[in-house]
Amino acid sequence: MNPHAFDDAQIAGVYRAIRERRDIRHFTSEPLAPDQLERFIAAAHAGPSVGLMQPWRFIRIASADLRAQIHSHVNEERLLTAEALGKRAEEFMQLKVEGILTCAEVLVVGLMDKRDNFVFGRRTMPEMDLASASCALQNFWLAARAEGIGVGWVSMFDPQRLRELCAMPEGSQPIAVLCVGQVPEFYSAPMLELERWDTRRPLAEVMFEDSWGNSAR
Repeated sequence: MNPHAFDDAQIAGVYRAIRERRDIRHFTSEPLAPDQLERFIAAAHAGPSVGLMQPWRFIRIASADLRAQIHSHVNEERLLTAEALGKRAEEFMQLKVEGILTCAEVLVVGLMDKRDNFVFGRRTMPEMDLASASCALQNFWLAARAEGIGVGWVSMFDPQRLRELCAMPEGSQPIAVLCVGQVPEFYSAPMLELERWDTRRPLAEVMFEDSWGNSAR
């Protein structure tokens, strides 16, 4: 037995959180428990980052007026997205794409400014700052799911407009509006699967061996 492995119950819990994590759009009005949000952000901050640059920054939206402005802007982008989808526009408009006004907490997550100062691991792939922040957000998501709290990642916004709304410095980059809160239930499958927007592809389509397209054994 591997001496570094968790016990069976702990392993099962990790895999359950991964399997049952959902991008949530439906929330109740109940607040989070004290210190819960701080725990989720601490889990995110424990995430891996290239060159230990820790590029993530979290802005908790406490102002009801600012929350309303963010919601209004996201809705503007929702309409523009529908236009860009062409034939699927009407189908898209039937989907619920955010829960900004109903969730307990809204966070704007961004990449810090002055990222060009960090070269370690980014000389040929500068986008690794975004990859690092995405790992942090996955930590946040899994910690929240383990505690029975829903999280929705909203990406329908113009980064420049959101930067202005949140007084973010030049060079920073908003990457997410997170909706966080209690839920009536967790979806039995990803919402977009339930709504038949798309389906999850089998592993055989995404896993290769030695060369692209060569099916793994």
